[in-house]
This record gives sequence, structure tokens and C-alpha cells, in this order.
Amino acid sequence: MADDQPRDRTSERAPSRRLGVLRELWPFVAPYKLMLAGALGALVLTAMVSLVLPLAVRRVVDNFNSANADIVDQYFAAAIAIAALLAVGTALRYYLVTRLGERVVADIRKAVFDRMIGMSPAFYERVMTGEIISRITTDTTLILSVIGSSVSVALRNVLILFGGILLMLATSVKMALMVLWPIPVIVLPIILLGRRVRALSKENQDWIATSSADASERLLSAQTVQAFTNERASRGRFGEVTERSFVAARRRIGTRALLTAIVIFIVFSAVVGFLWMGAHDVRQGELTAGELIQFMIYAVMVAGAVGALTEIWSELQRAAGATQRLAELLEAEDSVPDPAAPAEVPAQIAGRIDFEAVSFAYPARPGIAALDGVSLAVAPGETVALVGPSGAGKTTIIQLLLRFYDPQAGAVKIDGIDLRDVRKADFRRHVALVPQDPVIFADSARENIRFGRPDATDAEIEAAARAAAAHDFLSRLPEGYDSQLGERGVMLSGGQKQRVAIARAILRDAPILLLDEATSALDAESERAVQAAVDELAESRTTIVVAHRLATVKKADRILVFDEGRIVAQGTHDELVAGGGLYARLARLQFVEGQAAE
Repeated sequence: MADDQPRDRTSERAPSRRLGVLRELWPFVAPYKLMLAGALGALVLTAMVSLVLPLAVRRVVDNFNSANADIVDQYFAAAIAIAALLAVGTALRYYLVTRLGERVVADIRKAVFDRMIGMSPAFYERVMTGEIISRITTDTTLILSVIGSSVSVALRNVLILFGGILLMLATSVKMALMVLWPIPVIVLPIILLGRRVRALSKENQDWIATSSADASERLLSAQTVQAFTNERASRGRFGEVTERSFVAARRRIGTRALLTAIVIFIVFSAVVGFLWMGAHDVRQGELTAGELIQFMIYAVMVAGAVGALTEIWSELQRAAGATQRLAELLEAEDSVPDPAAPAEVPAQIAGRIDFEAVSFAYPARPGIAALDGVSLAVAPGETVALVGPSGAGKTTIIQLLLRFYDPQAGAVKIDGIDLRDVRKADFRRHVALVPQDPVIFADSARENIRFGRPDATDAEIEAAARAAAAHDFLSRLPEGYDSQLGERGVMLSGGQKQRVAIARAILRDAPILLLDEATSALDAESERAVQAAVDELAESRTTIVVAHRLATVKKADRILVFDEGRIVAQGTHDELVAGGGLYARLARLQFVEGQAAE
């Protein structure tokens, strides 16, 4: 799914050419059987009332010349009562079916989101988030139109179709055969062109998803796009993908229009033929005028039912494509699953960390080892710093420690427990993370910090902010801690975002603390304040610090030097400087030459 071309993605799947894929919706409908039964009851009622109405019309017409005026009045009263029953039944059907559709689609959206939010990062190397959002919105909208409208209308028209045919045969077999002969002829183009409509609908939906993914990526990076004056290229790319979506939609619409034209021509040609025959039968006394009108109403109802079913068939084809795409997300396998029988994680852990001969390559780069036989042991309460050039494997240690990925060889353990043997949520609650690129949600500053521990009090939040040197600037915001920080924290500077992320980690109060370039975006004064808070926080916790700036790791209990996925040296700052090698060279570049440059 990582390809930009929907055709490439769909070629990897076995396309379903049947509407059977709609069965995937049943688990979402089943919990609301009572509502479904009520909707079906109202649907059957309205269909039966619709079929009775022409009988009342026939009685009225045939009794126009009756000497007893009361009979005509009674028939008109009966017709009004039938119309009232039809109105109530239709309103009830609409309410129940529409409510059922909205409820089911809401459940589907929640189920897809619940599934996607727990997928490991390896999944998002293959699927763009914009495409997932498109499926949650666009595809579920198609399903809503089917559950909330098309299916009920289809069932009602099926009842009217077969009920109307039976009543037509009861009225006049000869005219009924004249009207009904085209139905088998209609079925063939519905099947053949219907498959074409479904394929084009799926292609159209894939292009819409690609368009949404591209738009999401570009809009979230609008400042970078504008800074590099790439607006025209971005507009061109989005326009091209959107145009392809339109072309697929145009072809689908054209095919559906052709199908509609064929069906309407055949159906109404048969109606004209029956009217010609009926007019002759009335003149010859073989039919009454009321019977002809009754038959004509049934014929129109049957023709309308066939036309409606043709339209609905195309809608069902589109919904089948949408259902298949959502089912793919719900059935997607996580490459980092929880074990079937997970081991228990103690409520309190010491915080010992062990990497045992770990080798790992990212799924997107299977031939390049991010870690190559790495073994390390971090004692409870120890602060270990990981340094080295970019791409050496430092951040990968944190990725594996959070079990975003599993190593291809070796084991990662916390307190002697292999992370693959426990639920991810059970051990992650003992870990606090400050990532290199801090994530700020479109919420208040208070709620962004509270994200670290949802049950925290306001006083605890402010204490964490003070410890992270964030209290002063948060207090100066227009509404203080309740100020909205905007999408991705656009209201804050890079350093301010990082301090909010550090406050979140402090509030979590976990026994294991992971700092991935946690102070890289801070100015010297803020870095000194935050570093003091981090040092205090790390005293009673197992801490792993990833840093390029060696000044931030000089106080670490131990420094591990990484290069090309291996640990090439370890020791204290002074020991590593005295020992020469990569660390000494990095220290010389940062401390000696950096001071000379000043």
C-alpha cells in the first residue's frame, strides 16, 4: 500500500467480484437486531400497503356510476386510511433504518480507529495515514448510504416487485406476460455492467484515498513547502491525483448511465405495449376501466422497482468496494503482536534493561542492519548515554525498548522479562519517553501535559511544568495552562514544545526514562534549567539518554559509543576522552573546535 498508484495496491489483493463482501458488515449490525427487526417490520408494512392501494383505486373507479353513493365514500375513506398507514410506516422505516445506519457506521469508524491506533510503526511504513483517514471518512460514508438507505429501499422494492407481479398475474395473465418478458433481458446488462461499475468504483475510491493522503502530508508540511517555493509542484501533484480520481469517477458514471438507459428503455417499451393491449381489451369489454388502471399502477410500480434496484445495484457495488477496503484495515496483521498467553508484569519494577545479542534491520530497509549483535545491561537506577554519528543505531535502541519493533535476533528484556512475552501496554506504562520530535496535540497546554498521566491533578501538572522549566512561558499564554496550542503545537517554539514534552514525561513518573535528544531544541539557559530537572529525575530512575551534544551526557554513569550498529566503546566521559577513538574525536570537535569558533 505504500505505492502512489492504487492499481498497484489493488493488484496485490484478490478482488471480490461478488457482493458477498458486504457480509463483513454483519458483526456490526448484529448487536442491534431489535432495531433491525423493527425496521424490517415497517418496511414490510409499507410494501404491503403500497400494493393494496391500487386495489382501492380500482374499487373507486369501478363504482363511480354506482347508485349507492355511500360505497364510493367508503372506498375514498379506505384510501385515505391506507395513505395514512403508508405515511406512518414510511416515517418509522426511515427513522429506524437511518438510525441503524448511523449507529453501525459510528461503530465501524471506532473499530477501525481502535485497530489502527494500536498498529506498530512497521504498518505505517506501508500505509499512509491520509489513506487511512480517507477510508474512515469516505468509505464509511458510502456504507452509511447503503445501510441507512439503499438496503431498505432495495428490500422494499423487491417486495413490491414480486408482490406487484403476483397481483398483475391475478388481474390479467396476458398483459402480465407482455410486461414481464423484458425482466430476464434486463438481468444480463445489470450483471455485466454492474461488475464494471464495481471495479471503477473501487479504482475511484483508491484514487480518492491517495489524494487525501497526499493532501494531508502536504498541508501538515505547509511551511516547508512554502519555504522551498514548492507550492506549484504540490498543486500540480495534488491536481494530477485528483484528476485521475475524477476520470475514474467519470467512467463509472458513464457505465452506470448506460446501464440505466438500457433498463429504462426495455421496461417502458414493455409498459407501452401493455397499455396498447389494455386499451383494446377495455374497448372489447374483457377488462373494466378500474382493472386497467389497477394493472397500470402495478406495472408502473414494478417498472419503478426494477429501475430502483438497478440504481441500488450500483450503490451496492460501490459499498462492496468500500467494505473490502475497511475490512482490509480491520483484518490487518500487526507485525508486533501481543502474545496469546501474556506473562504478568509486576505492578512495581526495578527497571533493569538487557539487550542480549540483538540484531535488527527496519522492515523498509531489510538489507541494512540498524543493530548488529548488540549486548548491553543497564542496572536499575543507572543513567546510560548513547552517543555516536547519525544512523549509528542509538534511537533504534529506544524503538526496540518500547517494542515498536521486534529484533530479528536476540532478546530485549526488562527485569529479566522478554518483551515479546508480555502485553505491550503492560510494560509501556513503566516507561516515560521524551522523543526527538516532540508531539503536541491540538489541545490545551494542561491537557498536553496531562497526557503523561490522565488522572493527574492540576497541581501535579503545574509541578511537572515547573520542573521542566515550562511554567513561566505557559503562564504567560493568553489563557495560561488552558490556552489551546494549535495543531502540532504551532503556538509554541521548538524549545517550548520540547519542554512541554519533558513535563509530560516528568508527570508520568515511570521507573524507566527514555530521552531521545530531549534538550536539542533548547537555548543554553533553558537547557541548563531542564538538564538540572532531568538530572534530578534520573537519580531514582533507569535512564537512557540519546544525544549528539556531548555536554548533556558528561554526568552519565556510563556512555556507550555506537557506530554502524555496534557498541565500539563504553565508559565515563573522562575515560573515553583519555582512550582516544571515536568519542574523543567527537569531543574534540564539539568542545575544542566549538570554543575556537566562538
